Amino acid sequence: MEARLNLLENPVLPRTIRHLNAVGKILSESALPAATQELVKIRASQINGCGFCTDMHTKDAAHAGETAQRLHLVAVWREATVFTDAERAALELAEQGTRIADAAGGVTDEAWENAAKHYDEEQLGALVGLIALINAYNRANVIVRQPAGDYEPGMFG
Repeated sequence: MEARLNLLENPVLPRTIRHLNAVGKILSESALPAATQELVKIRASQINGCGFCTDMHTKDAAHAGETAQRLHLVAVWREATVFTDAERAALELAEQGTRIADAAGGVTDEAWENAAKHYDEEQLGALVGLIALINAYNRANVIVRQPAGDYEPGMFG
């Protein structure tokens, strides 16, 4: 499988990706726990059918020490006992924020209030930014059919 368009050699997209990466750096340096960040990126990527991002973020999470059990259970987190209440709140917010078009009214007050029980204002801001950012990456990769499987942790910097 080959991508429809080379995201790194296109005249416009490398500059766009650099800006997205700058946003990602800000978010990664926030007080939102790194493990939660990876779980959110994985779940949104699964929902969006982005193989490239799912591959990248599961490998990055494993490289950072995440367990195989938790990684295997992200897609079914509601039925899994391995996630904290805070992680579950973040995963719910990620799902609702990713599936906006599927839900009349978008993210529910209940999902927001549950997340606000576990995260302070800075962390909530990071969570919102992260959900928006991973959805942007997912959409670009899905549109161009970016192949998955070859990512190695750290290969982009």
